[in-house]
Amino acid sequence: MAKKRPQTKASTAQLKDGPVPVVGPREPCPCASGRRYKACHGRSAAHAVTELVQRPFEGLAGECDWVALRELVPAATVELTLRDGLPDGVPSVTLTTVLPMAWPALRRDDGSVLLALQNDTSSGDLSRDLADTLRRALTAEPGSPVASERAPADGPRLQDLLDPAADFNPVVHSGFEFWVPDAENATAEVTASLERANEAAIPTVLLAHSDAAYWCETPTKNHLRWVMPYPEEKLLDALARLHAAGTSDLGEGTRLVGSFRAHGLTVPVWDLPSEMGAEACEKPATAFAERLTAALAVDAPLTGDERRARGGLTNRQVTLS
Repeated sequence: MAKKRPQTKASTAQLKDGPVPVVGPREPCPCASGRRYKACHGRSAAHAVTELVQRPFEGLAGECDWVALRELVPAATVELTLRDGLPDGVPSVTLTTVLPMAWPALRRDDGSVLLALQNDTSSGDLSRDLADTLRRALTAEPGSPVASERAPADGPRLQDLLDPAADFNPVVHSGFEFWVPDAENATAEVTASLERANEAAIPTVLLAHSDAAYWCETPTKNHLRWVMPYPEEKLLDALARLHAAGTSDLGEGTRLVGSFRAHGLTVPVWDLPSEMGAEACEKPATAFAERLTAALAVDAPLTGDERRARGGLTNRQVTLS
C-alpha cells in the first residue's frame, strides 16, 4: 500500500507587496513538487471528521445553486447579503467557486471579501466551515488570504450569517478574471496563470428560464446537469414515469442518462448533441419542467415498465457528497 504523502497548510502570505499569485487548485503547485496545488500546499492539515450534514445548504436561498456552484460550475460568483449588514470597511462579500492558490477566502486591498466554495473543509458540516471562514475573512487584514482552520463545533453556520430573504443570483463566468481586479493590466506571470486556469475550465452556462439547470460543453458531447429540490424517491419515481413514456429527453438526439446525489439533492444529467448549445436547451427544458411537475403529482404505484425504468436510473446513480 502506498504511503500517504504529508499534508501541508495553504500559504497565508500577505499580498500587499505584490500581485495576487494566480494558481488554481488543479494547476502545478508553485513549490515545484510536480503535484497539483490542491494535492500539495493547497491541502489543509485540518481534517477532523465530524458527523456529516447531508444537506449543508438547506434553508439558504438558492440551495440548488449552492450545490451546483460547489460541484458543477468552474467559475462563478454571487453577491452575498449578510443578516446583520456589512461591517465597517467591508464594501461587499462575494461567493466564488474557487480562488487563487486554493485559498478558502481573501480580503482584498479595498476591504471586500471573496469566499471560496469548492475548497476542502475540516468537518462534516460544510455550512459551519464556510461560516467560520467568512467570519475570519470579515476581520482579516486587507490584502491577505484567509487560511484553513478547524471551525469550532458550536460556531455559527451560513444560515445564521446570511440574510434568508436576499436573492441568490449566480453569475457564471467564462474564465477567472474576477480573481484579479485589473486583469487587463496584470503582469505577464499573472496573465499566463490566468490563461492556464481558463483553458482548464469546462464552458458552462446557467439556463435563463430553468432554476439551477447548467449546460456544459465537453469535447465529445454537451450535457445538461439540473440540480432539483424535490425529495429523491419522489423525483426518481417521476423521472421513471417520464422515461417509460418516452418523454424524459430534451429533444432529438438527447438522452436522460442518469443522476447523481450531491449535498442531499438529486441532479439528473442529460447527454446532448455537440451542436446543441445552451440557448437551444431553453425551450426543451421549460417543457420538460412542465412534464415533470405533472409526473410529480401522480400518486399511483409504478407500472412494470416504470419500475424497470426506475431501476435503470437508480443503477446509474452515484453520490458525490
